[in-house]
Amino acid sequence: MGFFDKLFGKKEKESLDQGLQKTKEGFLSKITKAIVGKTTIDDEVLDNLEEALIGADVGVETTLKIIKQIEQRAKTDKYLSTSELNKILQEEIASVLVDAPADSLIGFTAPEGKKPYIILVVGVNGVGKTTTIGKLASRFKAAGNSVILGAADTFRAAAVDQLTIWSERVGVPIVKQAMGSDPSAVAYDTVASAVAKNADIVIIDTAGRLHNKAHLMDELNKIKRVIQKVVPDGPHEVLLVLDGSTGQNAVEQARHFTATTNVTALAITKLDGTAKGGVVLAIADQFSIPVKYIGVGEKVEDLLLFNKEAFVDTLFSIQK
Repeated sequence: MGFFDKLFGKKEKESLDQGLQKTKEGFLSKITKAIVGKTTIDDEVLDNLEEALIGADVGVETTLKIIKQIEQRAKTDKYLSTSELNKILQEEIASVLVDAPADSLIGFTAPEGKKPYIILVVGVNGVGKTTTIGKLASRFKAAGNSVILGAADTFRAAAVDQLTIWSERVGVPIVKQAMGSDPSAVAYDTVASAVAKNADIVIIDTAGRLHNKAHLMDELNKIKRVIQKVVPDGPHEVLLVLDGSTGQNAVEQARHFTATTNVTALAITKLDGTAKGGVVLAIADQFSIPVKYIGVGEKVEDLLLFNKEAFVDTLFSIQK
């Protein structure tokens, strides 16, 4: 069992390997072609690396940043073995990924002194937001936490119904109101209930609309204000859920939401069905926001904690 197997557990490492297989196949083959047999970092190597990174949906801006860093290192280490060049590339790719703050939720356990730990979940409809909330609730509960869900997406009956199904499946309580109710009222009731029950984790779903950014901003700000009436330092995390399979469209969604609210963490879903897994790098780099979770399959355990070293290691490893 290797280092990352110990870090995640064997099953989670296998899920990561399998979930990134489509991205890895295209990415690794292009990277291998770019550097195989090379002992110098010349223009041809850099051009081939650039093509490989952009082809994996890393994005032009982030790709150029990585290439520039490699060029800088090449000035001092002009002659390298293929394995050394490979190692430099892995290090520079990992360097664009942001680490989570030390006082944030680490793993599936809330930090000391923040109880209940309140997570406000944002994202457009269809990205897997409700499913991600359900999986998070399951994993938090399995880690020994008491969890309460809040159905503050009161504009879609389907959203409330889906979250209710997840609450029943996982066995955690849910706070909800009638369709069309004020989302901030649901958020207030959820947090008040969590405080009364001494719950560890609160996860609040919100409406996913981008067509009216001013309204979205007003709504999210109102939700935050009412939460703070009960828990002054809440919400502790604003988690943006993005569909990794949409590539650069996910970057645009991140742009809209980060302009609207203070997003503190990312969950990127559906990476198992796409060759565009490089978008994880683009989003984390461009918005300087840590990726907390990635979805690499349908099962609850396929919502993985994100670790940048393990992610990069998987991209460069050949499936056994």
